[in-house]
Amino acid sequence: MSAPIRPERNWVAPLVTLVLLIVLWDLVVRVFDIKPFILPTPWMVGEALVRDFGALVHHGTTTMQEVLAGFALSVLVGVPLALAIASSPLFERAAYPLLVGSQAVAKIAIAPLFVIWLGIEISSKIALAVVLVAVLIFFAVYNGIKDVNQLFVDRVRTLGGGRMVLLREVYVPSVTAWVLGSLKVAVGFAFTGACVGEFVAATRGLGYLLQFAQSTYNAALTMGLIFLIMVPLRSGLIAGFDSSGSPL
Repeated sequence: MSAPIRPERNWVAPLVTLVLLIVLWDLVVRVFDIKPFILPTPWMVGEALVRDFGALVHHGTTTMQEVLAGFALSVLVGVPLALAIASSPLFERAAYPLLVGSQAVAKIAIAPLFVIWLGIEISSKIALAVVLVAVLIFFAVYNGIKDVNQLFVDRVRTLGGGRMVLLREVYVPSVTAWVLGSLKVAVGFAFTGACVGEFVAATRGLGYLLQFAQSTYNAALTMGLIFLIMVPLRSGLIAGFDSSGSPL
């Protein structure tokens, strides 16, 4: 039986690969003499992030406010809706197909509509984040309820357990696993909604700063912002999978 891999060793190979990619990136730029406004060196990207650190903090604070507000509202919307649909066969038949069908809509494409309805301030970005995340929360809670073995429910009822006992001992443990797994992924989607909304129309935020850097052909800052935005997206999406690659 092979010895388990220590957690700290899991970072060695990716770290070495990242260093090699950075070195290769730098060599390609220097050997082919690529202009900085097309492809800057890694060091230029780092220099841009350090130079504009104050602006990054200012705009990043706005994006974080939008993400947290959108995330909280998504929970407040998604959880009650899932409970209502999962507990009512009539409501389920009426609403569930519509929610499933709504997944065919490219939600990013409706960002301009939120700008028209809510303006260019943070409310339109929060709304887009809610649209992206609330559906994830809904399906997590809904699937958690539907995943409960009916045999457990019947046994609790046979032993005299009421609705509160069922909720506490059967449904909550089942739903918790699904919700915790989806919340990790939802963080990345909340950032997506906020940043895309800012990119469409805003006066502040990382998406706004990214649009400004792109319009001024500041490739170094553009790439730095892309890397910054990738951090929560990568963390959320990767955390949604266990070490075997299976969804949690």
